[in-house]
Amino acid sequence: MLPRRSQTRLDNLEILIAEAGSALALAQRAGTSGSYLSQVRRQLPTAKGTPRNVGDDLAGKLELAMGKPEGWMDQPHADLLAMLKGGQEGTPNVEPAPDIKGLYPLISWVQAGEWSEIVGAFGRTDAEDWLPCPVRCGKDTFVLRVKGQSMEPRFHDGEYIFVDPDVAADNGRFVVVRLTDSQEAIFKQLIVEGGRMYLKALNPDWPTRIIEVTENADICGVVVFKGEQV
Repeated sequence: MLPRRSQTRLDNLEILIAEAGSALALAQRAGTSGSYLSQVRRQLPTAKGTPRNVGDDLAGKLELAMGKPEGWMDQPHADLLAMLKGGQEGTPNVEPAPDIKGLYPLISWVQAGEWSEIVGAFGRTDAEDWLPCPVRCGKDTFVLRVKGQSMEPRFHDGEYIFVDPDVAADNGRFVVVRLTDSQEAIFKQLIVEGGRMYLKALNPDWPTRIIEVTENADICGVVVFKGEQV
């Protein structure tokens, strides 16, 4: 069980996320990373094995960013928390947490490689953020942030890609694939030729542009949309 102060700060973090509109929006306003905020929400362990919590520095940044008085993060706000969870009638002072129906989770590349195993138990706080897709997506669609330059000039570092596991991985489609000897998934173009499948990097200057897909590869999904946050 968490110490009362730590639990209070985590509860208040959820209130601020609702006020800001999303975890990513709150992180940007507070000058911290969305990834770190996600780790705090999920209480992922530190190098010492202790769960991450809202420390004094982060608490101060959150209070300043959201116009709260000093010490607000250490005070219980049971009424706001109850309204946030839908446990009390009345007009709340915060926006409700986003309904994840119609929104898709922004996840890590490691989570993408495990998606078929974890999607059934995936919860609201397991994602860095939840984002809407402007095109039709399957219910198990997930979102990734492009890393690196291997897929330039069509896909740029930092852009979002929406990946649908239910779409057929046909020749020429852009796919997310997990190789069994790697913990993270990768993002490439699928080429089917002569009964064989290959993964192609679009960047003409990429060192290894084409690799063959073997039984050691698992296609996690097909990219159905890309976008950039502005």
